[in-house]
Amino acid sequence: MFSPTPTFTRGRDDRRRWLTLIAGLFLVGVAGPPLSAAPVATPAAIFDDVKAHATPDELYRLLFALPKGGDLHHHGGGSVPMEYVVEYYTNPARNGGQKFYLRTQVALVPDGPVPALPDVLFHVVREAAWKSFPTALRAQWKSVTELTAVEKAAWLSGLKLDQPGEARDEFFEKTWWRLGPIFGDIELGPELLVENMKAYGREGVRYLEIQTIPQGATDRNGKAVSAEDYYRVYRARLAQPDALATGVTVRFQIVVIRFLPRAEDAVREAFAFIDAHRDLFVGVNMAGREDNGKGQAARFTEVFREMQRKYPRIPLAIHAGESDEANANIRDTLLLGADRIGHGVNILKDPATYLLLRNSRYLVEINLVSNRLLEYVTDPMQHPFPVLLRTGVPVCLNTDDRGMWDSTFTDEYFTAVSQYNLSWAEVVSLARNSLVHSFLDEPTKARLLADYEKALVAYEARYLTADWRTASAAVTPLVSNYGWKAFHLAAPVNLGELR
Repeated sequence: MFSPTPTFTRGRDDRRRWLTLIAGLFLVGVAGPPLSAAPVATPAAIFDDVKAHATPDELYRLLFALPKGGDLHHHGGGSVPMEYVVEYYTNPARNGGQKFYLRTQVALVPDGPVPALPDVLFHVVREAAWKSFPTALRAQWKSVTELTAVEKAAWLSGLKLDQPGEARDEFFEKTWWRLGPIFGDIELGPELLVENMKAYGREGVRYLEIQTIPQGATDRNGKAVSAEDYYRVYRARLAQPDALATGVTVRFQIVVIRFLPRAEDAVREAFAFIDAHRDLFVGVNMAGREDNGKGQAARFTEVFREMQRKYPRIPLAIHAGESDEANANIRDTLLLGADRIGHGVNILKDPATYLLLRNSRYLVEINLVSNRLLEYVTDPMQHPFPVLLRTGVPVCLNTDDRGMWDSTFTDEYFTAVSQYNLSWAEVVSLARNSLVHSFLDEPTKARLLADYEKALVAYEARYLTADWRTASAAVTPLVSNYGWKAFHLAAPVNLGELR
């Protein structure tokens, strides 16, 4: 019987037994389990090994092959490789024989009426518009098929932020004008979309949620096309075999330029159109420089309340927090009813709203390359992304205007993994979040999530093994100029090659 006060002799025997037990436990701990039960390396452990030992090219290839979810923060015209744009403008076989003119010089017109045009070099117009200009103004433009190699290269560069000193002023005030009419063209816009879907499909992307303005479409003569025709043409084009073969599902948001005088009316038009075309149009967005005081979210409170009383639920994904300074724009955007916040780079400067976002249903759409090139976050160690990711704020990666950045979705993942030491679980969460928080109907969302999970298992089995280096060598990635420069890659740039 156990005695709470053992004798000296009994205590000595007890100590001997305890020492024997402790020694046995110590030996088991040191020796570990039998060799037959040695743990198998997990995908997470292999991914850590990749991060520690891969060359930039090896990591890039593995991230290119990575299954990806959706690109939710995606401006239609700004996302297409600009080489595609130049090819469609200059090649009659691509554009159906349309003719376009490029502004190669900007100078004062001596006299006569002058159309209201931005004084932007490399602005493109249709032939019909060019013919309507006064003679002195026409002289500042040149047929795109007659450009010299130097002029064509300068034009292509003008469509990108690829030179030192180019940032948000260049982007907002000039680059968008240089796109010209091509993405609003009811013939060429759908073709460029499918070309872009092919490139995205090669990167393992499953879903694009594209910001567009269907009310701005035109035909080849520059005449307005109805939003209804826009819907009909895009719906038919996306149903064609080559579009379906990309494996990329597409839906549209209608974007409202927030600082324009009639932006409230544009919100009303967007809600009405989406409600009537919910199979293809899934949400409303607002975009435009937040440093323009006419576009603050609070301005739109009443019109959004009006629309929410009138229509069954239409999701909102709105630009907010794309700003250098602290402000209340993210909070005010949530008050509009937003489900997703685009950018959110100043969120940590608004502690109360940051706390609201933690462990919530609101997603923040992260755009790392965009924020760097537009100089909203010049030091990657000051970007809120890793803090949000690791403190319970739902986030995903997006490309924003990758054509203008000359970048890819892989560049976003490479930046995130290399700058912030992402774990495998964190990488996977980004793609899952993009699909879970998409505005897709539930059956389509479930299908894409199941497809993603299946592809993820196959990826882990093929690439996240002890032989990951050999597996990576078999991958031929699309390499952008941005990625080639920023990550010091040896692989050649090939993003702009049309398939």
